[in-house]
Amino acid sequence: MELPLTPLEFARRSRALYPQREAVVDGARRLTYEAFFQRCDRWASRLQQFGVRPGDRVAYIAPNISGLLEAFYAVPQIGAVLVPINYRLTAGDFEYIVNHSGARVVCAAAEHLAALDGIRASLPNVRQFVALDGAREGWLDYDDLVEQSTGQYERPEIAEGDLLTINYTSGTTARPKGVMMTHRNAYMNVLGTLAHVHMTAAERYLWTLPMFHCNGWTFVWIVTAVGGAHLCLRRVEPDQVFALCRDERATMLCAAPTVLIRLANAPEELRHGVRPGIRVLTAGAPPAAATISRIEGDLGWEILHVYGLTETSPFITVCEPRPEHAGLSAEARAAVKARQGVELFSSGELRVVDGAGREVPHDGLTVGEIVVRGNVVMKGYFNDPEATARAFAGGWFHTGDAAVVHADGYVEIRDRIKDIIISGGENISSVEVEAALLRHPAVQEVAVVGLPDEQWGETPHAFVVLKAGEAAGEADLRDFARGALAHFKVPRAFHFVDDLPRTATGKIQKYVLRGTHAAIARQ
Repeated sequence: MELPLTPLEFARRSRALYPQREAVVDGARRLTYEAFFQRCDRWASRLQQFGVRPGDRVAYIAPNISGLLEAFYAVPQIGAVLVPINYRLTAGDFEYIVNHSGARVVCAAAEHLAALDGIRASLPNVRQFVALDGAREGWLDYDDLVEQSTGQYERPEIAEGDLLTINYTSGTTARPKGVMMTHRNAYMNVLGTLAHVHMTAAERYLWTLPMFHCNGWTFVWIVTAVGGAHLCLRRVEPDQVFALCRDERATMLCAAPTVLIRLANAPEELRHGVRPGIRVLTAGAPPAAATISRIEGDLGWEILHVYGLTETSPFITVCEPRPEHAGLSAEARAAVKARQGVELFSSGELRVVDGAGREVPHDGLTVGEIVVRGNVVMKGYFNDPEATARAFAGGWFHTGDAAVVHADGYVEIRDRIKDIIISGGENISSVEVEAALLRHPAVQEVAVVGLPDEQWGETPHAFVVLKAGEAAGEADLRDFARGALAHFKVPRAFHFVDDLPRTATGKIQKYVLRGTHAAIARQ
């Protein structure tokens, strides 16, 4: 008899094999796998008592705490659908997502209760409001509900094509879209990741990546699958990251490049006692080779670059290390590691195509769009057939990422298609320009966008955040860029800022920077 492919199978196996191994560390709370799954069962029982049935949605707004981690098992094991919401969004976004998803139950951490109280009257479909911690008037206390539950629940039949989660993209210029991920999608991403990243029961995984972000890149299930320990982290601050790396003997973490930049530039005293050899998976934006060099050179950590989207569960490529890479210089090896790489074993098929759908030559120069199809690609956008049809035009999911393919088959993103700068008929990759400027010793972060130009149509402009205590002027950065880039790619102007605008998932909002062109024109 065939069993459906679902990450709940990983829970079943680990429950049998690792009952006394440490599963979760969350501040003072430490749970074995036996205790962790007992709590999941008790919450599943409570949800059924609330009237939650297969297919119903349960929404969560919380940072990386144990109550949220438990949801990734308790909710799907009764056939319900988890909606992990980006806690960095506004109350208006919370209102839209809860209502659009049709969630019957909303669970939230202490820091978000007030925001939800302010919109409670606008959430007519919600039957229960549950505080994961910090319960106040009008809220049910999660821990009390769990402790008082029998843990007895009915396990429905679950098909691998059933919805597991709905993950809402962080909309910038439009409403967030609900990505429908199935049990099979998640299962295949877990297998693909473990095929390329060797992990054992000795793993101690530090939660620097938000669990809401595409289900923590499915590490909510990956760590459990191998019997490792989940080290929860409520706030991603460098001092807390390094403290947990040291005190809890972390072996692995995932982080977007923006987090790596903060860690690389943290004061030296914070790193004291942190051992080298910690493995880091990075994705979410193309990392600069300079950032990779600093993390590997200064901290002695090992970076693996992966690529994907929420719509692909998320991984579709990995920058697979090859024996021939070992002979490269540190700088050349970092440049290779900055590429998005090759297909995972289990993800499916990836192509880079031109506007007519033809595959581009593997010359490292010809730019096309990444399109994919296969095991990890979403079921579609929840209650949005028009957006789903656009995304799957021609039977492939269109990522919106512009890339080249090198002779060795490694894909390298050059930009989001909407972010390519066309100046005087020449295509300029903002990612390439940013990577060059990040090698300047005074530059901490940089974003490059195209702004209108009467002669050239548009020209690149750089928005630069300098490192604390460092100084650099426009002439200095221009001369530095000219030494690394073709003349037409050098930014026309450098604008020094204290910070860069970001989405709620930490990605730089280039459309906001483009919106400054009127102000810049008046300077």
